[in-house]
Amino acid sequence: MKPDIQLRDSLDADCEAIQAIYAYHVLHGTASFEIIPPTLEEIRQRRSDVVNKSLPYIVAERDGEVVGYSYATMYRARPAYRFTVENSVYVKEGLAGEGIGSKLLLALIDRCTKSGFRQMIAVIGDSSPASVALHKRHGFEQVGLFRSVGFKAGAWRDTAMLQLELGAGNRVPPETP
Repeated sequence: MKPDIQLRDSLDADCEAIQAIYAYHVLHGTASFEIIPPTLEEIRQRRSDVVNKSLPYIVAERDGEVVGYSYATMYRARPAYRFTVENSVYVKEGLAGEGIGSKLLLALIDRCTKSGFRQMIAVIGDSSPASVALHKRHGFEQVGLFRSVGFKAGAWRDTAMLQLELGAGNRVPPETP
């Protein structure tokens, strides 16, 4: 039996593991449209940008090893989008199908809902079937598909857009203007 997965807020010390997980996906997958993996310093800066905006950045840990991570960013910078976040979820290579992505996504949804966000967007490179399935299992609906918007690994790649209503969604106006 595999040890349980523990979720916690990320720390700066987790950035090496986060960078390694993401670098694998950049180099060997098509769900990210980056071509060159960001450096450790870039990952540190990206994480800092997220946590400095009081947005969640969560890691999954098994036996003291970071095996996945998730975070939310603002969907767009313009003020009208301030109640909408975009999510990212990555799991260490070889551990797909173990429920790590589900735990990370559910925790992210919970934290963003409690923070008052009303919509969560998933922008999924190459319309990754595993990522689309993960999001649909947790209530996301596919709301769009951008065809051939990325070129990676010698082929044109689509981007799937999925959306999840959080909390009261659009049924009532937010409490703050």
